[in-house]
Amino acid sequence: MRVLLSDGAGLTAGQCATVLSRAGHEVEALSPDPLCLCRFTRRVRRVHGVPGIGTDPLGWLDAALGVAARGRADVLLPVQEQVAVMSLCRERITGAGVLTAVPDFAALAQVQDKVSAFRTLARFGLPQPPGAVVTSAAGLLAAAEPPLYAKAPIGTASAGIRYISAPAELRQLAASWPWDATSMLIQQPARGPLAMIQSVFAHGELAAFHVCMRVREGTGGGASHKLGIALPAARESVATLGTALGWHGALSADVIVTDTGPLFIDINPRLVEPVNALRSGVDLTAAMLQVAGCGSAEPQPAGTPGARTHQLLLAILGAAQHGGQRRDVVRELRHALTRTADYRDSTEELTPAWSLPVVAATLATLVSPPAWRHFADAPRAYSLTPAAWQQLLDRAEKDGQLQPSRRVREDDL
Repeated sequence: MRVLLSDGAGLTAGQCATVLSRAGHEVEALSPDPLCLCRFTRRVRRVHGVPGIGTDPLGWLDAALGVAARGRADVLLPVQEQVAVMSLCRERITGAGVLTAVPDFAALAQVQDKVSAFRTLARFGLPQPPGAVVTSAAGLLAAAEPPLYAKAPIGTASAGIRYISAPAELRQLAASWPWDATSMLIQQPARGPLAMIQSVFAHGELAAFHVCMRVREGTGGGASHKLGIALPAARESVATLGTALGWHGALSADVIVTDTGPLFIDINPRLVEPVNALRSGVDLTAAMLQVAGCGSAEPQPAGTPGARTHQLLLAILGAAQHGGQRRDVVRELRHALTRTADYRDSTEELTPAWSLPVVAATLATLVSPPAWRHFADAPRAYSLTPAAWQQLLDRAEKDGQLQPSRRVREDDL
């Protein structure tokens, strides 16, 4: 099949390109960044320039459909936040003769932003840290005391999330937050390791499921090292959520694995980095293509726990960010080259492992560790901004896909 990836800049795009190419598919990608990650892999035949969805989501769709028509793409596969505009305009995509796998926009809107996701999880009784939605400085100061996490409704790759550890920080946040423009979700911290849930649904039926633990944090909150695990309680919760929403396509989430069970801290209505799942025996990309092709997918068996994978690019940048010294980067390189420490029995998720971006990041951070910041802004290419999300919501209301929105009320669920 000719598969056109909705994004070419993110790690998920790079991993999907590898998996799809190895399965015999022809892969191309879209990106506003001419030097995006997928530009440096032979797995992607071509990267097409398009507008960024953060500034022009509907213009992105126009360009994407033009590329799909000229290249006779069979599938437009959502691998980043372009899923929002693809969901809104699903009929336009399929009407152009292009297959895809995206949920109804009314379902997506219930989990796309953090405030809506918090309310949706609460409505279905799914576990999450105690929290509240606040809409004013007074409401914030009255709702909780530090420590807490303050979350903007829209943000990608940990953007828009702040950890507040002291009352002075809370007062400063209350005074500086743009209350006229957005509300805020506050949540108490949860103790335990972070795990990433990945699933694919076909009209509310769970077709594929995987969980991996974040063994090491790279840059931007991403996982440089992962371990596939079994987490039955999370599977049950995700199945409940997907069935209740009639979900169609990929659905991912982050949870904190506490002593009493997993607590949801984030929902992503899209596919996320599928290689650890594949190493565990769960092929999320194949499930997505099945859902796109025929609207259903044969349920896959549970994966085998224990698969260890890593992303050297994130590890190098994480060493520079968290350590801040050349010796931290050198130590990371030594472990990677000798396959010791966290690299023992671990498989690289991105191919080739020593691509130009990895070599460039390595050399730059060896010269100056703060250079990691120049390599950590890939989310700009695929992030959905608050303004872009509001544009899609307004369009959905105009088209009758959503009821007119009401002002968020403060609550303490």
